[in-house]
Amino acid sequence: MRSQGKALRERTRVPALAAAASEFNVGRVRKEMKMPRTIKAAAIQMDAMPAPTSERLQRAEQLVVKAVVSDAQLVVLPELFNTGYGYTDENFRRAEPLNGQTVSWLKRTAAEHNIHLAGSLMLLDRQDIYNALVLFAPNGRMWRYDKNYPWGWERGYFRGGKGITIAETELGSIGLMICWDVAHLDLWRQYAGQVDLMVISSCPPDVTNPTFVFPEGDKVTFDDFGRVGKLLKDTGRQLFGEMVNQQTAWLGVPSVQTVGSGHIRTAIPRGLLSVISYLPAVPRLAKYLLQANSVALECDFVRGCKIVDNNGKVQMELEQSEGESFAIGEVRLLSKKPKPKYPQPKSLLPKIAYLSSDTLLPLLMRSVYRQGVRQVCKME
Repeated sequence: MRSQGKALRERTRVPALAAAASEFNVGRVRKEMKMPRTIKAAAIQMDAMPAPTSERLQRAEQLVVKAVVSDAQLVVLPELFNTGYGYTDENFRRAEPLNGQTVSWLKRTAAEHNIHLAGSLMLLDRQDIYNALVLFAPNGRMWRYDKNYPWGWERGYFRGGKGITIAETELGSIGLMICWDVAHLDLWRQYAGQVDLMVISSCPPDVTNPTFVFPEGDKVTFDDFGRVGKLLKDTGRQLFGEMVNQQTAWLGVPSVQTVGSGHIRTAIPRGLLSVISYLPAVPRLAKYLLQANSVALECDFVRGCKIVDNNGKVQMELEQSEGESFAIGEVRLLSKKPKPKYPQPKSLLPKIAYLSSDTLLPLLMRSVYRQGVRQVCKME
C-alpha cells in the first residue's frame, strides 16, 4: 500500500511540476519576445487658482473619471494639483505627509479605476518639504520622484531632491520629471536608454510674460526690462513647447505632460531683495525700491498639456482657453528601450534664465524656507 501511495503522489506531482515549468517558460518567453504595444494616456489640465484640498481633489476626480470613460490606462495630474499654485506661506500649512489626504486619494483612485495615476504635491518628509510626483499602480505600488530644481521663488516653499526615478510598471518603464526640471539637460541624459515613456507633471506660470504690480498702481513688464527682458520673454513657452518636444524626440520615447490653466496674481516673497537682484541688469527698477516689499506678480499659465510621440510630434494638446479638461491619446511603446541616435539638442534658453532661476532667486528664498519649515515642525 505504501508503494502504491508513493507512486500516486509521484504521478500527480509530475504534471503539477510540468505545468509550473510551462507557466514559468511562457512568462520568460513573453519577456524575451516583448512586442511593440500601445497604451492610452491622459494629461489633465486644471485651473491653478489655490482652493481647499477637498475641493480640488473632487474636481480632479471628476476629470479622472472622464479620462477613464475614454479608456485611459495612465492618467497624469498637474504639479501641485491638490492645492493650486502661489507664493504664499499657506504652502507650509498645506504640505502633507506620505499618509495624508492627497496620497491616500491617489492610491484609492488608482485602485478603484484600475489605472496608473500620477500627481504632484508638497510632501512633508521628516523635517523637510519636497515637491513630490507620486505614481500609483492599481495594485497600490507607489513610486516617488522629488523635483530636482525648484524654480526661482518656489525654493522658498520646498527644497530640491536628487536623482531620477524610473517606475517599473506593468505599462513599461516610466521616467518622471516635474516642471522646471525639463530645462535641465542632465536629467534627460540620465533617462536616456532607460525608459519606455516620460511623464512630466507641470504647472508653469508664464513668468516670462509677467506683469509686476506695485502698490501705487505702477505696472512693469519685460518690455520695460530692456535687453534682459528681450532675452527672457517667451522662453517659458519655448521650454514647455518646442524644447520638451526636442528632448522627447532625442530620447526616442513618448512623453505625457500636464500644465495648469487660468490666471495668477500672487505676492512675491522677499520682494525688495528680488527687485534688487535685477538692478545690475535693469537699473531703472531702482525707482520702485520703496514699494518693492509689496510687489505682486500677475500672469497666465503656459500652454503645454499634451501627448507627444517618440518622434517629438504633438499628438494632442489643449489650449489654455479650454480650462479644466484633458488631452488623451494612444502612445506607442517600442519593443526595446531606445537609445539616442544623435547628439542631444542644446537648451533653447539663455544662460541668464538659469542664473536667475537656479541661483539668484533660490538663494534669496532659503531663509523663507527655513523659517516656514521650522513653524511646520513646531505644529507637528
